[in-house]
Amino acid sequence: MKRQQSIEQVRWDLALRYRLIETVAWWEGRLTTNHLIQSFGISRQQASKDINTYITEHAQNNLEYDKYLKGYVPSKNFKPLFIDDSASAYLHLLNQNHERAPHIEGLALAYAHTEVLHVPDRSLKAEILRPLLKACREGLRLEIEYVSFNTPDSDIRLIAPHTLVYTGMRWHVRAYCEKNRAYRDFVLSRLRGLPDLLDKSDYGRDEDEAWNSPVEVIIEADARLKPGQKNIIENDYGMINGQLVVNTHGALVQYVLQRYQIDPNMVQAKATAQQIVVANLDELFPWLYK
Repeated sequence: MKRQQSIEQVRWDLALRYRLIETVAWWEGRLTTNHLIQSFGISRQQASKDINTYITEHAQNNLEYDKYLKGYVPSKNFKPLFIDDSASAYLHLLNQNHERAPHIEGLALAYAHTEVLHVPDRSLKAEILRPLLKACREGLRLEIEYVSFNTPDSDIRLIAPHTLVYTGMRWHVRAYCEKNRAYRDFVLSRLRGLPDLLDKSDYGRDEDEAWNSPVEVIIEADARLKPGQKNIIENDYGMINGQLVVNTHGALVQYVLQRYQIDPNMVQAKATAQQIVVANLDELFPWLYK
């Protein structure tokens, strides 16, 4: 109980730094003072002090210094004290902070009069996510077991992942698939067993043409709407001059349309049901699933 009380009494600013320490060490596999310096704008001396204080006062057995990697790595007995070490918690952290510092989750502010619709997390083990992150970070190949509608009993795939993607409803990893000899999206919840890390791959993010093709998805109010109705839709979506321009990767066009609930193959009979359409749909067809 004494340790738990001391943790609860840690100043909030230190608690955030300790959360960063545990998050980076556990999920990235290597912690240095630079992580704290870049995230919090503190001096190297202060960053070193924070790491040492974390070790000596809270978690003596969590971190080990690796001379070869020139940083701290999680020990075999690592037990997080300031974070939730589940895969879903880390993925939510990434999603919440996509446009902020990559490993910082700000102070959680609870408002009594707000409610957010949360969908159930899709099952994913930390033992699956950590090798994926390492492979993305270091450009490694992975051997995975993967299930799909075509192979419901699982299939062995050799992939070279480069980016985790959150579509708003699920997480997938963008990777080169050696079986298909092309880049594919692999839904994280469909991985089975534990991935095996292999050697370096020649197929990374730079070789993914669809990923490196910038695309504009131009969304407009359905032309069949009455002027007053169009004005409502344009304000709802923050359109400028009647258009909402979404910049994305070619590989993500399909997911942008899904997020806005636009079916490229069907138009609703009623304009009030359709509400929005894609103005440049013909330009997007090369990036849509066939």
